[in-house]
Amino acid sequence: MTDLSARTISDFGDQWLAYQDNEGYYASAALLEDISGPLLASQDLTGCKVADIGSGTGRIVDMLLACDVQHVVALEPSQAFEVLKTNTREQSNHITYLNTTGNNLPSYGDIDYVFSIGVLHHVPDPQPTVRAAYSALRPGGRFLVWLYGKEGNELYLLFTGLARLFTTRLPDPWLKRFVRFIDIPLVLYIHLCQRLALPLHRYMRNHMSKLTPSVRRLTIFDQLNPAYAKYYSYQECRILLEEGGFTDIHLYHRHGYSWTAIGTKRY
Repeated sequence: MTDLSARTISDFGDQWLAYQDNEGYYASAALLEDISGPLLASQDLTGCKVADIGSGTGRIVDMLLACDVQHVVALEPSQAFEVLKTNTREQSNHITYLNTTGNNLPSYGDIDYVFSIGVLHHVPDPQPTVRAAYSALRPGGRFLVWLYGKEGNELYLLFTGLARLFTTRLPDPWLKRFVRFIDIPLVLYIHLCQRLALPLHRYMRNHMSKLTPSVRRLTIFDQLNPAYAKYYSYQECRILLEEGGFTDIHLYHRHGYSWTAIGTKRY
């Protein structure tokens, strides 16, 4: 593991120790449907065996269990592993917990779906994780990823690129104060986007406006905290899955700012 990977995992571990709650829409099956878009329906998951790479505090695990999956293999490499177990303990009989990175997902060969939501764009070398997902799936199984997108984020990337030059170096207490400062104009911007077609208005209307204040601030913190973050173009996203061996690849430009992609393991 590279130093950059280790720092990013540590950053997220600290983040999930500080932000442990999974509230409302933020951990709902409705949000999973929004992320999946037209690529996957929640009813397709009923009775399935699935894996979740980078489970954090367990919110994706909760979403999947709300969709009546049979079993979840939950992978979390950071010090927040115990938070994951605590938050999901009521359904632990449906969960296998693995305190490891995605590239160490066992080659089960019988997983119906592997999910990586908001994770691979924080992995400097994601291809070993993509290949591990391929090996874990049954023939015909599918891999769904959600990634930060380049397209539609040009002005946002200009701002965050400059901000991250110092926010990635700030101690967490100071970053939290900075986030609260940014949150004030963000609330105003969300209200303006309800009426005007401003940059990122679809994201603000359809996602950010549905979050509680604490989760909204977590979302800002999440963008500015980790040591490594990559924004993927459409082509980069396709290549990521193609190089992992996946076929029948489909992409969805979620709210015009991010990419959800799904690929299938060959029979």
